[in-house]
Amino acid sequence: MFERLRKRWSSLTHPIIVKLGDTDPNILTWSSLVVSCVSFWMIANASMDSSGALLIFGSILMIGLAGVMDALDGDLARHQGNAGPYGDFLDHTIDRVVDVGIIVAIGFNSDFGVGPSLGFGAALLTLMGSYMGTQAQSVGLGRIYGGFSRADRMVITIIGMCLAGLHAADLVSFSVVIPGDVGGYAMLGLDQMNGFGLAVVFSAYGGLYTFVTRFLSARAMLIQSIPEG
Repeated sequence: MFERLRKRWSSLTHPIIVKLGDTDPNILTWSSLVVSCVSFWMIANASMDSSGALLIFGSILMIGLAGVMDALDGDLARHQGNAGPYGDFLDHTIDRVVDVGIIVAIGFNSDFGVGPSLGFGAALLTLMGSYMGTQAQSVGLGRIYGGFSRADRMVITIIGMCLAGLHAADLVSFSVVIPGDVGGYAMLGLDQMNGFGLAVVFSAYGGLYTFVTRFLSARAMLIQSIPEG
């Protein structure tokens, strides 16, 4: 299925790639970061009203635009025949910045009650999950993709942002009170769950699960590679 989607994407974007011609692919990569930073500001400043809803849905569009740029840079580099390690390094670095930026921006939004501490904590766990994949690669195992992928996180985050936007617009009231201390601990200190809270809590648990899963996979492969005797 994914191979068919990839071929479909390539056929749709080929005219754009041809139009871009000799444009440096890294320009697209850096531009995706600039667009993402605008979305971070929009997320952090969205209020619980119709204006905030516009900011949230606008930020979703900006994230989508950044994602398209992020996907096009690699295709453009391959089309030009100059795909190399620097482009791959830059692309993955900016991916991590975007992953962290969205979660931290949600934490800094005061109207939805997530809080900076939880935002930073969830962002750290997200980074730890990604780090374990690259660390396995650094010791010769190849990159490990177990646990939650970046696509998984982004889908849940966008769903959470959509719910937050609908809530701010007073179209859907997705806000659940967390009962008792146990529920609060399970939801990482949140006493009320909304769309933004869902995105951050999922990122935290997903990052932790990914870290543990990839660590155990790498450990097993490394132990198996030790010569007997």
